[in-house]
Amino acid sequence: MGARSRRRKRSGTGEGTGTGTGTASGTDAPAASAAGTPAAPPAADDAMRRGYARGRARDDEIRANLVPLAPGERPRVVTLAAIIAFVFAAANAATALTGNDISTASGDPSVVTAVTTALLLVAGFGMLARQYWAVLGFETILGLQIVFFSLYLIGVQSLVDAIIPLVAIGLLGWLFWKLVSAMARLQMPKREAADDEP
Repeated sequence: MGARSRRRKRSGTGEGTGTGTGTASGTDAPAASAAGTPAAPPAADDAMRRGYARGRARDDEIRANLVPLAPGERPRVVTLAAIIAFVFAAANAATALTGNDISTASGDPSVVTAVTTALLLVAGFGMLARQYWAVLGFETILGLQIVFFSLYLIGVQSLVDAIIPLVAIGLLGWLFWKLVSAMARLQMPKREAADDEP
């Protein structure tokens, strides 16, 4: 009996020790893994900062390559845009006289023709005067024309009918892009004067 009791005590002690060890190791494993895993770096914030930095560097490089306008100088593309604005205004007047212009909801085309022609004339004279707002306004008109021709392409049934809209979109898009740099040059004297102020 004494030998059996001692054996039972030893086996019970061994089981308790094994259980305790297993519990301790199981508890420490997640803690060790959590401690060994580094915190995730804010990759999104770093990428955003790098993107902003690259954008600012690119803008500074483009701005540095711009040639300031001489006194009284007007970019050629601005002169071309003014001529195109006058041509559009004349086309509006011609279509109004022939009765082929766009009508309003009431069927009276005079309001639309008068407004669009006036806007084109104001933009044209403003661009000849090297006004930034005039170039910006004509850019808006060009953008609307590009959208109009793009929507017109949706209903085109043949490739032949799509030639004129595609050519118009290409030319207007080219003029739009060229006017962007011209607008930056028109702003340069004001920007430099503001930078020189204490």
